Amino acid sequence: MESALEEIEFLALSPNRVEALTYLTETAHTRRELVELTGASQPTLGRILHDFEDRGWIEREDGAYRATVTGTLVSRGFSELVEILDTDLELRPIVRWLPAEAISFDLEHLTEATITKPSRVRPNAPVKRVLDLLGTATDVRVVSYAFNEQSLELISERTASGDQEFDGVFSSTAIDALADDSQLRDQLRDLLTAENATIRISEESIPVAMTITDSTVHLFLRDDNGILQASLDVDEPEVYSWATELFERYWNDATPLTIDRL
Repeated sequence: MESALEEIEFLALSPNRVEALTYLTETAHTRRELVELTGASQPTLGRILHDFEDRGWIEREDGAYRATVTGTLVSRGFSELVEILDTDLELRPIVRWLPAEAISFDLEHLTEATITKPSRVRPNAPVKRVLDLLGTATDVRVVSYAFNEQSLELISERTASGDQEFDGVFSSTAIDALADDSQLRDQLRDLLTAENATIRISEESIPVAMTITDSTVHLFLRDDNGILQASLDVDEPEVYSWATELFERYWNDATPLTIDRL
């Protein structure tokens, strides 16, 4: 194990080594080409190539160098490690707020996620982000323990105009909170009368606040006190598949919300 860690350290301490090995896994290159590609000096690159040859990671043929099978394996594995650590660095500030009990996909699928956090000048930034997504989506599905006022208003407008199809399944507490406010109750009633909108109530505890806008999955992330800390959204097939299955599970077990019941 120590030798493996030493080899990782050998690569990690030199971006030039990482770049040179990556280029050589793609195609053969001469020393001069590698100098131009990496920006390393001739002496530095000479030492890198010598070290690679000692490890059997590259071979020379007709004046050019190319990665061997093991060199390609090392390069690919190191790149995967870097991607994992990049994901960790990206998610580290918010990972404690992810609904871990509901997530069944690998977090590596969140590498390209857009993370939105509130700030002093934009305290409502996470909500604004989901409103931007709702404002252009033609198909919206929601499964959530809450339904905020701005989303309700925008969805009502877009479904009434025929620009959006909406299916939502909410916890009973979320619907009760809206019904307790006369203005929000009227907006919810209007949404229920829209031809292309359907809402169901779940008596189960819903652990997520998730919105699917076309192919994008959006999650609100709250702390243990219910304070909104961030949101993330990602357009990635594995996450979309997970979100669709989660929505369908709650949807199938929920009961329709009717105007009479409201």
